[in-house]
Parts: sequence; C-alpha cells; structure tokens
Amino acid sequence: MKHVRKYCLGLIFLGGLSIIAFAGEGPVESLPFPTPLDTYGDADLIKSGDIMVVLTNRIGQTPFNFWASLIFLFAILHTFFAAKITLIARKLEQKHAAKMRAEGKSEEEIEHNTPFFTEILHFFGEVEAIFGIWVLALAAVTISFYDWNTFKNYIAHTVNFTEPMFVVVIMALASTRPIMLFAKQIMGKFAALGKHSPGAWWLSILTIAPLLGSFITEPAAMTIGAMLLAEQFYRLKPSSKLAYATIGILFVNVSVGGTITHFAAPPVLMVAAKWEWTLPFMALNFGWKAFLGIIISNILYFMAFKREFAQLASVPVTEVSADKSVDQQEKSVPIWITLVHILFMGWTVLNAHYPPLFIGGFLFFLGFAIATKPHQSQISLKSPLLVGFFLAGLVTHGGMQAWWIAPVLGSLGDVPLMLTATVLTAFNDNAAITFLSTLVPEFSISAKYAVVAGAVTGGGLTVIANAPNPAGQSILSKFFPGGVNPAKLLMGALIPTIILGLVFMGIPQDVQDPKQPQNSGVEVTD
Repeated sequence: MKHVRKYCLGLIFLGGLSIIAFAGEGPVESLPFPTPLDTYGDADLIKSGDIMVVLTNRIGQTPFNFWASLIFLFAILHTFFAAKITLIARKLEQKHAAKMRAEGKSEEEIEHNTPFFTEILHFFGEVEAIFGIWVLALAAVTISFYDWNTFKNYIAHTVNFTEPMFVVVIMALASTRPIMLFAKQIMGKFAALGKHSPGAWWLSILTIAPLLGSFITEPAAMTIGAMLLAEQFYRLKPSSKLAYATIGILFVNVSVGGTITHFAAPPVLMVAAKWEWTLPFMALNFGWKAFLGIIISNILYFMAFKREFAQLASVPVTEVSADKSVDQQEKSVPIWITLVHILFMGWTVLNAHYPPLFIGGFLFFLGFAIATKPHQSQISLKSPLLVGFFLAGLVTHGGMQAWWIAPVLGSLGDVPLMLTATVLTAFNDNAAITFLSTLVPEFSISAKYAVVAGAVTGGGLTVIANAPNPAGQSILSKFFPGGVNPAKLLMGALIPTIILGLVFMGIPQDVQDPKQPQNSGVEVTD
C-alpha cells in the first residue's frame, strides 16, 4: 500500500482528466477565455469608485468568474487544513498498526497493509498537491460553462508554465553538492566573525542568501538558504517560536532580496520590460531599501532570541541529529567542477524565459553529473517536481482571477494600494499581482512603485505568496511536526513584513518614471 502514496497523484489526475475529456466533447468556444478585461465595458463604473458594483456587473456578465474564484478560495482554505488532515491520517495509521500488532502481525505486514483511506488523506494533506487537486474542480466548472476545448486551449495556450519549469531546474541545480559547498564557504566567511556559532550562521544565511536572489534568482537563493539553515540551525532543534520566526523571516527576506536587479525576482520580471525598469532603477528605488529592511529585521529577531541562540551554541554535537547527506557534502570538490555547475546555473538564469534552452541545458547537466559522480551527491528531483506541480496549479487558478484583482488595484491611492497588494499577495502569487497591475491603465509611477513594494513585502506571509516559498517549505517541513502551520508561519513573518513595508513606504523619496524622464519624480504619497 505504500505505493499508493507514490502513484495516487498520477492516477487521480489521469483518471479525472480522462473523464472530463470524454464528458466535455463539444463545439469549440469561439469567445476568448478568460473574458478580456476590456470587453466588460465598465470603464465608467470603475471611475465611480464603487468596486462592488463593478464586480457584481462582471459576475452578471460572466457568472463563471464567481465559481472560478470560489474554487480558488477553497484551495487556499484547503492549505490551512493540510496539516490537520495529515495528522488525522497519521492517527488512523497508528490506530490500525496497534490493532494489527494486537492480532500478532509482523512489522513488515503492518507496513504493507496501510488502509487505503489513510493514503488518500495523506495525499489531500500534501500542500504541494492541493492546487493541482482543485484544478480538477476548476476543469469541471469550466467545461460545464463552456466545453472541453475551452479548458484545453486555456491550459495549452493561455497559462504560462515557464516559471514552474524554471523552478524545478534551478532548485535541482542549486541543491547539488558543489553549489552547496560553495555557498557554505561564502557564508562561512561571515559566520567566522561570530566564531561559527549558531547565531552567526543564522545571521549570515538570512542576510546573504536572500541578497543572492538578485543574481542567481530567488528560487535558487531560497533553496540554498533553506538547505544551509537545515544543516547549521534547524538540526539543533530550536524552539517552535524561533523555528517559525526563522522560516517567516527567510520567506520575507527572499521575497524582497531579489529587488536589487530587474531580472531575478518574478514580481519584478512581470513589470520590468513594460515599465522600462532597469537595474539602476531597481537598485536606487528598491534594492538599498530591501537591504536596510533585511538588516533591521535580522538584528531585531536576533536580539529577541539572543538567549536561545546562546543555548543552542552549547548543545553537544552528539545530541544533534545526524544527516548523512550533510556529512557527505563536507568532502572537497575540485574547483573546475564547481565552476561548471555555476556555468550551468548561469545558463539557466540567462535563458529563464526559454524552456527548450534551460531544459536542454539541464539534460546536459545530468550527463555531466553522471560523469563526475564521485564528486556529486544524489540528485533528488522529488522536491523540485512537487514544487513545480504546486506552482503549475497556482498559475492555472491565478490566470482566472484578473476580473476582480485588476479593478481593486486600480481604484486605490498609493498607500492603500501598497497595503492591498501586500494582503492580496498572501492569497495569490506576488508575480500575479504585479502582472495584473500592468493591465491597469493610467497607472502613475507612484502607484507602480506602491504595488510592487506591496507585492514583494507580502511575499513571506503564506506559502503561496511567492514562488520560491514552496521550495523552502519542502526542504524545512521535516523540522516542523505535522508540517508547517500556515497560521504560525503568518505570525513569524508578520513583523519583518511590517518592517519592510515601513522601509519601502516610510522613507521619503521621489521615484523617477523611466518612461517619462523629462518629468520630475513623483513622491509616493497617500
């Protein structure tokens, strides 16, 4: 029965989609899908400022909008109950095992006789599978309102799966032994200033790794940061409070750490070309503020948990749980192999928008890894593929939410816009929020700044708020009994989120619009 957990995902999706395909045969829908925003004819309603009237009108014209967003809401709520579902499954497993032991069954028999229902519960408790599960409901509703061809064309031609594919590849590359050792050596230089204590490693990782996201992409930075935290910090078994504070600040810092450049952070990539935001623009208006906010947050949390860091430093090595994968990575790797790995990562980053190129490069990398096997750790694709599946489900749902997000963003002043973008990011990927903001006509430079600031600031509040977050959760979830609790994650990320919000919006600054250099900068105001 253990195989059920491995193959349940594929069987359910293949079976479900097969049924949908047969049930949905019909004429090709001629109307564009989802309904383009400019076809609602509600410009006057939007100008009136009554958003509820706008949304009601759009639901009246396209009732499907309501059901698509309702399913998305159910998927979000499902993530909050994932840990409880997993806990129920484990309790049922333990109860079943106790019953079989009482009947005189061997441990091998118990292992191979897990109840099917508990395996299903485990499946529904996998955070990475949740949005994919609800895609089936979305497909059924889409077909009921339109037809199978509409949903098929939406998946094949409208939804962009480039980012999920990119995350899978960059996660796999970033988690390799040469890259991890290289990153560890860099951060070890800073940790040496604090005599390699747990607190010194904690500060080094949570400061440097997020900033690397501006150059090697946020997913790679998240992977490296999470794996080093697992090795240098979480193995020491910190308190639950410090554990959630750490993962919360990691998510927030990675979300804002990619804003030094214009090519690495997904929410910035969505607007950079259309708004002509260059590297100097990002560094001058976002980058230094992100660095300042990261430093303030890290120091504040470090001082708050200073006593516990001192206690962790005194934990005997023998009491620390061993990790064979970590121990294996301690062996040196020839510099030329590390350089080749860096080149493969560089190729992936430079061609992040061209799947045939970075996937082809990854296939070449797998061949290289086999040829240099003595210097490689085992390349596990399980976590990258699960994260990719999570993101694929998320973008599938997110592509149908423009009908309400765009008018909400377009109706607000700068500070309310920033706060709204921060909150909305917690319920949708921040890249989706910034992308939808490009659809809002007549956006001022201050409004553009506010929505991007809000999107990156809120990127740590939930697992779905920023594309790299599922990667971090996948790596660190084993250190949280029952998995990462969404409510506790929110509380751990709340203070850094507030700090970054104050830094981005509280520091007076004139933001110059690159598209209109002749005009004076516009100060971000209410």
